[in-house]
Amino acid sequence: MIEYICTKYLAMWTPGPFELIVILVIAVLLFGRRLPEIARGLGKSMTEFKKGIHEAEDTKDEFVNDVLKVGDDVAKETRKATGLDEENKH
Repeated sequence: MIEYICTKYLAMWTPGPFELIVILVIAVLLFGRRLPEIARGLGKSMTEFKKGIHEAEDTKDEFVNDVLKVGDDVAKETRKATGLDEENKH
């Protein structure tokens, strides 16, 4: 019952303009001069994260290409071993 109430009411709350202003004021009061450093660090972290995502995609593409090449090689060797490759040449 408590889980239902918590998820129902907490999931529905989204900050409006007033709440965002209050959060911004609190952040400035707490972090003051360090706020630009924190924002810069967050930006660098996001950039590194995006680079990591792109590297993972590139690695995945290379892996898929390698698997397809091995599959083609196995198919060629199988055709050669069974003699099917020679029948197509005549």
